[in-house]
Amino acid sequence: MILRLLFVLFLCLGTALGQKPDKTIDLGQFPAETVDNVVIPVPSEIFTVLDKLGNPNWRGELGPEENYPASPNRAQVALLLGTVIADGFVAVEAEDSERVKKIGRNVLTLAEAINVRKSVVARSNSIIEKADAREWNAVRREFDGALQDVNQAMLELNDAQLAQLVSLGGWLRGTEVLTSIVKDKYSRDRAELLYQPMLVDYFNRQLDQMSPRLRRQQLVGEIRKSLGRIGPLIKKSRPSEISEETVTEINALATQMVELIRAKAG
Repeated sequence: MILRLLFVLFLCLGTALGQKPDKTIDLGQFPAETVDNVVIPVPSEIFTVLDKLGNPNWRGELGPEENYPASPNRAQVALLLGTVIADGFVAVEAEDSERVKKIGRNVLTLAEAINVRKSVVARSNSIIEKADAREWNAVRREFDGALQDVNQAMLELNDAQLAQLVSLGGWLRGTEVLTSIVKDKYSRDRAELLYQPMLVDYFNRQLDQMSPRLRRQQLVGEIRKSLGRIGPLIKKSRPSEISEETVTEINALATQMVELIRAKAG
């Protein structure tokens, strides 16, 4: 499913804190899907691995505590929903029950704005209930299920392009968090985790193939430009060429885009 692309970032977040990816995680051990030849591990399995890796300052990586109002701009709402869901995964790692509950309510509000509220009501309520009980494994399963439900609901409404924007929003937020962790304690091994040329190419193709109406939107246009700048930084000829300066530059670009997505919600 398209939305599962963002979980690659959270796989990287875990490995960034330990050994090299090929020594830490064998993607072959997980149930997975393939989208345009990109292997996507099942989210709940990734979280199982994250439990065994490192101890970063997850609370420091959480986004701002905000209640996002509904917006008539459905493209902006879809992008924002992606960033909020990404924050949900970070909040689970931080074991911040109050933040998880607030994120669960925001997911419901944003889902309603793009006509998929019915698909996530039960999940959102369960996220809040399980977070209150600090049942983190159950919360993870509900976030996993919520993503699948939203994706399916959008496809049923013939809104595949909005589903792609949800995925892109999550990827941008995930990239912001990953680069923040990598630059906090830079090493070439950690920086290599940003080498994701297939993901960048995938999102570029999706944006290029969107309807003229979506491409003309200012927010989507600015993100296309930013992705065009991030692409060459990530798509080095060799992963080892991703320097500390490059990581900082990618982080700045991703942060700018996430802030723009959030600002458009105001």
